[in-house]
Amino acid sequence: MSELQLIRPRAEDIAGQPILRPLPSARFRSIGPFVFFDHMLEQAYPAGSGMDIAQHPHIGLSTLTYLFEGQLQHKDSLGSDQLVEPGDVSWMTAGHGVAHVERTPPAQLNQGKRLHGLQVWLALPENEEQCEPSYSHHPAASLPSSEAMGVHITLIAGSGLCLESPVPVRSPTLYADLRLAAGANLLIPAEYSERALYLIEGEAELDGEALPAQAMAVIAPGETPLLSACGECHLALIGGEPIGPRRMNWNFVASTPQLIDQARQRWAAGDWPTVPGETTRIELPR
Repeated sequence: MSELQLIRPRAEDIAGQPILRPLPSARFRSIGPFVFFDHMLEQAYPAGSGMDIAQHPHIGLSTLTYLFEGQLQHKDSLGSDQLVEPGDVSWMTAGHGVAHVERTPPAQLNQGKRLHGLQVWLALPENEEQCEPSYSHHPAASLPSSEAMGVHITLIAGSGLCLESPVPVRSPTLYADLRLAAGANLLIPAEYSERALYLIEGEAELDGEALPAQAMAVIAPGETPLLSACGECHLALIGGEPIGPRRMNWNFVASTPQLIDQARQRWAAGDWPTVPGETTRIELPR
């Protein structure tokens, strides 16, 4: 195997929720269609508090929220109002413009709770980045999985590892939740030209080289490294085919600066679809 290329995430805080963000990075702006990867670290919220991300806009991407623990309420300008539970996929395609809210469900606010999960952004193909917005929810039971020799795989989105997810991705995509028992091994196939592993917790090696916890390891094209679990471990595998250069500005992703500028102007002017029942919003950063 080639020398391991590591992306060390930067720490962020979003409305009181600690985040680790390996993508985008200076060395790797994307992995396949993935232009943004947030690990929402395990967080305990006392009674009376929770995550509350007010109304904000997106263009040119699909967002995917996948929880390991806790619940979130997704609301958007399409009228969606969906409770997202562990193992579910919350999939929103922004297209030419959508706004949404993510918060702890009101029913949970009066009790202590925990939150832990991943949120990723996938850039839309250039010919679809101005498509009509859409939302779909995929319960945990609808996602395909396999288990053999101490390796449990859940295919979150796309296809690969002999599985195919029902999530309606717009380009070749691989997104899998991997859980390995101590001593288990998994050969990572060269199904896509771009792939990366993120070690959520535990200890693991890739072709005998230790993977740092909570870092992203980029796999060279064409290589088929062996993932080995030194103890019980939990990882995310992402990949796909290159989507082409993308510009990112705040919550906007686009192939041209003109689309970014138009979105910024529209949001600043209030010329944007609104989430029903919501009055507060996150203003455009200067």
